[in-house]
Amino acid sequence: MTAEPKARDRSEDARRDMLAGGIVVAAILLFVGTGGSVMQSIVQTIIGLGGGPDKVLAAAMILNIALILFGWRRYEDLNREIRERTEAEQRARYLADTDPLTGFLNRRALLAQGQRMIAEATGERRHVALFLLDLDHFKTVNDIHGHAAGDRVLQVAAERISQILPPTATKARLGGDEFVAMLPFEPVARAEIDALAAALVTALEDSVAHDAQQIRIGASLGIALATDASITMETMVRQADIAMYHCKDEGRNRHCWFQAGMEMAVQIRNQIETGIRDGMPRGEFIPYFEPQVDIASGRLLGFEMLMRWESPEYGLIPPERFIPVAEESGLIGELSLRVVRDAMEIAKGWDPSIVLAVNISPQQLKDPWFSQKLTKLLVETGFPANQLEVEITESSLFENLPLVRSIVTSLKNQGVSLSLDDFGTGYSSLSHLRALPFDRIKIDRSFIAAMRGSPDAQAIVVAIVRLGESLAMPITAEGVEDEATAIELTRLGCSKGQGWYYGRAASAADTARLLADRGLLRESARPQTPPPVGDEEQLRKTA
Repeated sequence: MTAEPKARDRSEDARRDMLAGGIVVAAILLFVGTGGSVMQSIVQTIIGLGGGPDKVLAAAMILNIALILFGWRRYEDLNREIRERTEAEQRARYLADTDPLTGFLNRRALLAQGQRMIAEATGERRHVALFLLDLDHFKTVNDIHGHAAGDRVLQVAAERISQILPPTATKARLGGDEFVAMLPFEPVARAEIDALAAALVTALEDSVAHDAQQIRIGASLGIALATDASITMETMVRQADIAMYHCKDEGRNRHCWFQAGMEMAVQIRNQIETGIRDGMPRGEFIPYFEPQVDIASGRLLGFEMLMRWESPEYGLIPPERFIPVAEESGLIGELSLRVVRDAMEIAKGWDPSIVLAVNISPQQLKDPWFSQKLTKLLVETGFPANQLEVEITESSLFENLPLVRSIVTSLKNQGVSLSLDDFGTGYSSLSHLRALPFDRIKIDRSFIAAMRGSPDAQAIVVAIVRLGESLAMPITAEGVEDEATAIELTRLGCSKGQGWYYGRAASAADTARLLADRGLLRESARPQTPPPVGDEEQLRKTA
C-alpha cells in the first residue's frame, strides 16, 4: 500500500473516532442530566413514595448507558488496533531493514544508518572504520556441498562476527558472502581496529560442521577509514571492497587498510578485463608454442601451448599480466577454449609424433561440462585426441577431487593424455596419483632452477623422478635453461624437458618453420616457398 492510501485510511479512522467520541461525550452529559432525576424516582418508587420514573427519561438514561458502553468498547478496539498496527509497522520495518538469514542489517539499512554514524562520530572528533569481509572460496562450498551448507556457513560466520565485535558495531550483510561492520573509535586506538580485524580473520579460518562434514572457509577483509563527515557510505564501501580484493591478490586470509594506490591498481585491472572482453571476438589472443624435447637425444617431442595477447594498443602482452584477471572475472573458460581451438587447427598440420600440450585453469575444472566442451573441439577441428596432452595443476585437485576425477576419466576415455603440472608445489598426495589416471608428472620449474645450488631442491627432483619410475609415469622438467642442468637431469633419469635451453615460446609461423626444417610437418601444412621474381613474371605471362 502506498503512502497516499495509508494517509486516507488514517484520516477516515480519525473522523470516525472523533464522531464516536462526540457521541460518547454527549451521552455522558445526558446521563448526568437525566440520571439524577430517574434514579431519584426509582428510589422513591421502591420506598412507596412515588409513582415511578418518567418513561421518557428512563429510556433516555438507558440509551445514554448504551452509548457510554459503546464508547468504552470503541476505545478498547481503538487501542488494540493501534497496538497491532504499531507492531505490524515495526515488523515491516524490521523485515525491510534486516537480512533474514543472519539477522544483520541489509545493504539499504546499512547505508542509511552508516551515514548517521559517520556524522555523529566525526562530530565528536572520532573516526569510523568500515570492515568489508568476503568469505574465500564460498562459491565452491555451494557447488560441492549444496546451498543448505552455504546458508549454514553464512549463519556461523555471522555468529562469529557478532561474538568478536563490540556491541557498538553496526553489522550488515551486503549480499552473497560479503559482510560489513562499522564502528567508531578514538584516533589513537587504530591498533585496536587492527586487532579486531585480525581476530575476525582468525575466527573464520576455523571449519564449520554441517551434516557430519567439516567445511573449511577463510576470509579476506578490507578496511576503509572515515575521518570527517564529507565521506559517503558509497565511497567507504567501495574503498573497503578495493582493499579486500588487494588482500585476495596478496594471498587471502588477511586484512588490509585501503590506500590510494590500490584504486589505481583496480582501474588497471578493470581496463585489462574490458580489453579481454573486447579482444576475444577480435581474435587478439593467440597461441604460442614452447618446445618439449627428449633430454637424452634432443629429439623434438611436442610443444606446450602458451597464450599471448596481441593487443593493438600495447603490443604483445605475456600471460602473467592477463590470465589472473581472466580467472577472477570468470572469462578464463571461454578465453582458453578459443585459443585451444586455434592451437588445434594449427597443430593439425604437425607430424603425428608431435604432441600438443595445453594448460587447463583450475577454474575450468569446476565446470562439470568441461570434458564435453574439449571433446567437441576435437571433433570440430578434426585434431587427433592421441596428440593432445592436458596439463592439470596440482592445486586443482584440492577443491573437488570427485569432479576432477570425472573430468579426467572422461578425457582419458577419449584418448587424451593427462599430465600433473607443477608437481611439488600444491596439495597433491600419492593417493591422488593413484586415484587419477595421469600419464606424466611435470616438475615445477622452481625446483629445476634451484637444483644446482640447493641440495634440498636436488633431493626433491631425485625423489620425484624415483616416484615417477615407481608409478610408471615419465617425468617432464620445466625451466631447463642451460646445458649443465640438462646433463644432470639426464643423469637422474628425467626423460623430457622444456625451457630456454631448448627454445622459447614462438609464434605459429616460427613453429611451422622449425617443424618444416626437421621434416615434421604434414605435406598439406608445409609453408609454400614463393617462386623467384623471374619465374613469377613468366607464370603471369603464361596465364
